Amino acid sequence: MIRLFKHYIPNAVLLLGLFDIVLLLLAGELGYELRLHQLGSLVDPVQNRIAQLATFAGSVEVAMIAVGVYGAGALQSLRFATARLLVAISLGVVALSVIYFLLPGVTFWRSNLLYSMGFAAVLMIGLRILLGKTLGGQVFKRRVVVLGAGARAARLKALAATPGAGFVVVGYVSMSEPARVIPEAIARDAIYNLADHVVLLNASEVVLALEERRNALPLKDLLRIKTTGVHVNEISTFLERETGRVDLQSVNPSWLIFSDGFSSGRMLSSAFKRLFDIAASATLLTLAAPVIIATAIAIKFESKGPAFYRQRRVGLYGVGFDCIKLRSMRQDAEVGGKAVWAEKDDPRITRIGRIIRKCRIDELPQTWSVLKGEMSFVGPRPERPQFVDDLEQQLPYYAERHMVKPGITGWAQINYPYGASIDDSRQKLEYDLYYAKNYSPFLDLLILLQTIRVVIWPEGVR
Repeated sequence: MIRLFKHYIPNAVLLLGLFDIVLLLLAGELGYELRLHQLGSLVDPVQNRIAQLATFAGSVEVAMIAVGVYGAGALQSLRFATARLLVAISLGVVALSVIYFLLPGVTFWRSNLLYSMGFAAVLMIGLRILLGKTLGGQVFKRRVVVLGAGARAARLKALAATPGAGFVVVGYVSMSEPARVIPEAIARDAIYNLADHVVLLNASEVVLALEERRNALPLKDLLRIKTTGVHVNEISTFLERETGRVDLQSVNPSWLIFSDGFSSGRMLSSAFKRLFDIAASATLLTLAAPVIIATAIAIKFESKGPAFYRQRRVGLYGVGFDCIKLRSMRQDAEVGGKAVWAEKDDPRITRIGRIIRKCRIDELPQTWSVLKGEMSFVGPRPERPQFVDDLEQQLPYYAERHMVKPGITGWAQINYPYGASIDDSRQKLEYDLYYAKNYSPFLDLLILLQTIRVVIWPEGVR
């Protein structure tokens, strides 16, 4: 994997993205030349339209990232990838039409875009047919040796078997553990030189997955492995990189303290984030005002009660604030003000409510909280005080999610479907801790782009 601004990108995804950019530049040029030939005009040198080609390739590439073209599903299924590609190219061309209207000098004529769009679809679908499942197959997977044969090693075995996993386990070594659950593991005593064993397996990484590390760390073995050029990681760091979550089952306070992340040197990034929040929220409130007003009128017509409602939420450093949303449930949804988890096909949700929840329109008034500085566009979702009190008692490190400002969208929202249980909250907390630990403007941008995918394909909305 390549680490970019604290976030890991699989080698296969990076390579495919580079191929796609080259093909998009080629598609833009082919579309331009075809249109000029139709008009009977001479084609000028390509260096005269570098800005137009870059704008075309960049806009479509951003749209592809936004709709999930580089997700695990797209790498495994040609049908899935084709559907996402066509949506992405369509969105990219719509964006280019707007850019042409605002800045005609940096993009092609709108008549060129149809041809370039067709060439782009054919070339990129053809690339994926040519590659087949190579990018999601064994060729690009890292070869890993696991030191351990207990429950933690079994977790790595299960993760390696999931579609889209970026690694394959080529060997397990049992380090005299009493609860051995990996039958194929080789006993450490049966291996004369562990470093040579790892090299013979052509492994690129060793993962330490011991059940008990106290007085059990094979320090000499790990040092020899490290000096052969093989990466050595312990399971918490490995799982964080592979899953995009902080794994609560394996982490301990010392790992959170001494591992990379939770950097305090974010003054510049925080200032940039706040400036973006102010500009974007003011713009969005202005543009969305007609939609908010029309939705509020529809809510009033359908059911009794106010169109907007305020709900107390827990924000930065545990400080409460009032969150404003468009009402999507009946006025009597919570008797006595007692907080109740939303359920699948919840009968309390109105007909208008189901529509605005799927389209995320009910979230639009929260931009006022962003403008005031109580929220950000990106961050962990703010929970209600009643839920927070319960979750802090049941989930370790839950309070740490309040060390960053809550957001309208977040890393958990784009990676995990809506959940309303303790187990769901645990999964979302793991994503929230990853965001708090690895925050960067790049990660914020990635989340904002991927939110488009969640809006288009609203899986798990309640």
